[in-house]
Order: sequence, then structure tokens, then C-alpha cells
Amino acid sequence: MVEAELSVAFDPADRAREADNPHSLVVRFGMDKPLTLDAGIDLAPFQIGYQTYGTLNAERSNAVLICHALTGDQHVANLHPVTQKPGWWETMVGPGRPIDTERYFVVCPNVVGGCMGTTGPASTNPKTGMPWGLDFPVITIRDIVRAQAMLLDHLGIASLFSMAGGSMGGMQVLQWCASYPRRVFSALPIATSTRHSAQNIAFHEVGRQSVMADPEWRHGRYFAEGTNPRRGLAVARMGNHITYLSDAALHRKFGRRFQDRDNPTFSFDADFQVESYLRHQGVSFVERFDANSYLYLTRAMDYFDLAADYDGVLANAFKDTPTRFCVISFTSDWLFPTSDSRAIVHALNAGGARVSFAEIVTDKGHDAFLLEEPKLFAIVRGFLEGAAKARGLPAARR
Repeated sequence: MVEAELSVAFDPADRAREADNPHSLVVRFGMDKPLTLDAGIDLAPFQIGYQTYGTLNAERSNAVLICHALTGDQHVANLHPVTQKPGWWETMVGPGRPIDTERYFVVCPNVVGGCMGTTGPASTNPKTGMPWGLDFPVITIRDIVRAQAMLLDHLGIASLFSMAGGSMGGMQVLQWCASYPRRVFSALPIATSTRHSAQNIAFHEVGRQSVMADPEWRHGRYFAEGTNPRRGLAVARMGNHITYLSDAALHRKFGRRFQDRDNPTFSFDADFQVESYLRHQGVSFVERFDANSYLYLTRAMDYFDLAADYDGVLANAFKDTPTRFCVISFTSDWLFPTSDSRAIVHALNAGGARVSFAEIVTDKGHDAFLLEEPKLFAIVRGFLEGAAKARGLPAARR
């Protein structure tokens, strides 16, 4: 295994190379360290791109794992090498932030199936010398978590002080606590669920069909054929982005206001501000994300059903768990509504877990966990303070 940090200036024209040579830390596992997938395949060799922040203490007891959502990556609290934008959770992670990098050692890996340095469909298949494309095996949330466990083993971290993630990141948190309960002291599953609903699967299928209907997709072989299904992926992103917001948030931000005009054009241009906003979201997304990765990661979310692995009884996934939990939901989140979080809490209570629950009143929708939300920050900070005291970590400096 070889670990390296690349510091070469990024060329936007070479975005696809991030899949193999990320602008982040990377650990490479050889043929002797395969990742055993739920699909019955041993993936080897493979690699994981990741970022770290802060310092691991001598006892190796202050590590916090951050799990990213569907369209996230390892660049949680640093400038993104492709977009040159701030990290996706800099409101939460950093010096003096609720997940304080002056106090905790934060690790954030790109997930298996991703496109920012962890092996996925955009990575080079060592057998062919070409990108994997649809030859890449279908992966699950449990596969993603297994790979993360291998990364922590490599880093010499036997036990996590805490872990946190929202949406698909929250699914990873829950899977971690079910698969490796003795390795997780405390956990923050945010705006998530123990299984994907039929409605959410339906939204994902519309997105996948948008990608696959783009003639530039070429049955997943667009790298080899020199094309890029930009339009299909952009439309998929537009559809997904609507689910991340609430009707109230859309109305507050845009209403029915026109974009740079006072009257309709009586055409199919982006007359309304909300149309222009969605088009921008779609265009900016394709700059940093791979279309096939979108297919694979949405499918991983669709397959997630934690109770199914425990004879249909969710409480069995957390039976006698030593992990401390803080489950958080948002009132306007209709993608992962509060009822999903309450189901998690009920299962944890039935399993005998220490669990607290907070429903935050906000009109920001599912994306509230990524935005400026003071109540969320206060809850996370307070929960980690209590967990740190129980763990025996030094008190925070005031």
C-alpha cells in the first residue's frame, strides 16, 4: 500500500484524472487486500481518496469520521480542487466549528463508486487500461462502509470517537453502527433513513433514465468514445436538487419572479429565476461529477434497507449497542421526513441504545444540514461535548 499527497496544480481540462490521481490523500490496496462486495466480487486492486483535518492524539481516541452524501466527496473543509469552491461542510467542520478540528482528528473519505479518487466507474480498470464504466460491479452502502473500515485500519484507528453524515452519509453512519458497533463511540445520523422509500427510488430512476437517454452516454462508454452525457446528468441533478429544497424555501428565494426581465418571452428560455437557478445547478454539477458514478451511488442508496439484514426487525441491528446516538431531522425535509428519524429512534430505544433526538424547525428542506442552521450547530456541539466528557477527552478550550 502506498500513501501520497499530490500537490500538482489542477488543470480543469483533466477533471477525469481525479478518479485515479486525486488532489487529496490516497491509500492504495493491492491484490492482497481485496474489498469483498455484496455482489459476490472481490474488488482488487482499489484505492480510497480521503482528506484529514486536525491531529490524531497519542491515544488515537479523538477521530471523527465524516460520511458524505450522494453528490459530496472528501473535500469537506478545504477548497475543492475542481470547482475552487469552499468545502461542502465548512459550516460544521473546522477550527472552532461544532466538529472542531483543533480538538478532533477528522477523516473524510470519498466513497467507493465515487469519482474523486476512490475506485469507481470513472477509474481505470487495471485489466483493460480503460475506465471501468458499466463493467464496474454494483456496490452497496455496506460495501462503502467496509472500504472505510479498511481505511481506518490502515490509519491505525481502531475506534472512532464519533461519526456524522447527512442523507446518504447518514445511511453510512447507521450501517457503521450496525456492522462495527464496538468501533463507534458516538454517532450523528442526520436527515436520513434506514431504508430508501419507494418515492425516493422513483426519483432516482428518473435521474438515471435522464443520464442513459443522453445519446452521449454511449452505454456508459463515454470516456472511451470521447463524449460526455452532460445534458442528461444536468437534468438528473436538476430533478434531485428540487427534492433537497422545500416549497417554502423555493418560494422565499424565487417566488414567481422573472429572470432579468419584466415580462414573459413567450418562449422556452429560462423566464423564471427558479428555472435559471436549476439550470445553473445542473451545469455546475457536471463539472465535478461523473455520470456513471451518479448511476452507481443512487443504486446503492436504493438498495439500502438495514432492517432486511436483521430478519426485518430494525431494533436487532442495534441490539445492545454501546454507541451513543443523536438523531436529527428537519420539519420541512420531505425527502427524509421526521417520521424516518423517529423510526430510527424507536429502533434504538428498543435495542437499548443511548439516544437523543431533535427535530429542527426550518423551511430549508433536506439541504438544511448543509446550510447555516444555528440550532443544528448548537445540537451537534452540545452532543459532542457530552460524548467527549464520557470518552475522557480534554475539555474544550474557551
